[in-house]
Formats: sequence, structure tokens, C-alpha cells
Amino acid sequence: MSIAPDRSPMISVLDYGCGNIQSVIRMLEKVGGEAVKISTPAEVQNAQVLILPGVGAFDHGMVELAARGLDRTLDRIAVEGRVPILGICLGMQLMCKGSHEGSLPGLGWFNARATRFPDAAQTGLPVPHMGWNTLRTVKENPLLPHDEEEQRYYFVHSYRIHCEDSNDIVATCDYGSEFVAAFQRGNLFGVQFHPEKSHRFGMAMMRRFIEWVHVKA
Repeated sequence: MSIAPDRSPMISVLDYGCGNIQSVIRMLEKVGGEAVKISTPAEVQNAQVLILPGVGAFDHGMVELAARGLDRTLDRIAVEGRVPILGICLGMQLMCKGSHEGSLPGLGWFNARATRFPDAAQTGLPVPHMGWNTLRTVKENPLLPHDEEEQRYYFVHSYRIHCEDSNDIVATCDYGSEFVAAFQRGNLFGVQFHPEKSHRFGMAMMRRFIEWVHVKA
């Protein structure tokens, strides 16, 4: 499908029963994007750009994707179609090979796994990691530029991602120890935080996402 040069592609937000889809759509529309909720393999196959949001448990997310026949279609558009995809929170973790939270394999697009934060008895920090925290951008990327003095985002998660390939890491954050807050490989991007809950910081990131997919289109 061709896209007019002055118009960004429609952004599909995947509803697989694991997240507040409407808050993501509202944020995209607020910053000038066009977004639609999708839920079927046919809709995924036709997506120009896709956001994979999510909250909840890893295995539950993978079960819901498989039950709807979405996992194989996602793999086709991500790997073969090279459709731009942004994973948010659980969506980012599902892009990995797996999680210590469960036993099912993930989508496997990144050589990475999610591991639980140490218990509060060890660090003095409550789990889940919930609230605002500051990012450190570690490589050039289209969504989280180096030149911003401060980048603060809202997190809610009990599991943190470990990347086997450090070249995939875009940004880190500290909560007792350093963890991966964002990663990217080609057309695939994931963030552990919730941009749709991160006010002006999230709005700025979503604007850059729209600009990025417009250029790629």
C-alpha cells in the first residue's frame, strides 16, 4: 500500500486481551498520529505499523497471542515483512526469547530474557518497580535522542530484561542496579516503560515514533 508523502501511515495497536489499548490510541492521536485497534491475524498481516502493548504475566500474554493465531502472523510481519513494531512493557518482554516469570518461549526476536528484580529484603526497594525514573540513552536511535537533558518515564514492572547482545540496547535505567529500558534491532523497538502514562516525555517519544515510521514508509 502506498502512502502519501505528507501523511503518516496508520498505526495498528494490537488488542490480545492484555492491556489498556485505548490509552495508547489516545496518546497517538493526541500527538497527531492515526491509530486503530486490531485483533485478528488478517488485520495484523495488513498492518503498516504495529504497537504491541501489554500488562500482566508473560505466559498469559503468549497464550493469548497463540489462542488468537497472532503469534505466527506477528513473526511473519516482523521478520519477513520488516514492519515497524513497537513493544510496550509486557509487549517488549514478549519480543524476547523468554522470561523467568513463566515457562513458555517468547516471540524470540531479541536474544534476551526477562528476570525478576531482587526481593526488597535484598535491596530495600519494593517490587514491582513502580513510578517515575530517568533513562540513560546509550546509542543513537530514532525515539530516544542523546541530546535531551532529562528523559523521565513511568514504569510498572517486576521483571527486567537482560540482552545477550549489547548492541541491541538503546537505553538503560537504574533500580538497585542497571537494567535495559529500551532496545532496538532494525524495524523492531521495545520500551519497558509506559509512554502513554509518561506525560510530556511520552508525548515527545510518540511524536518521534510517528516521524520514524513516516520516514520508513
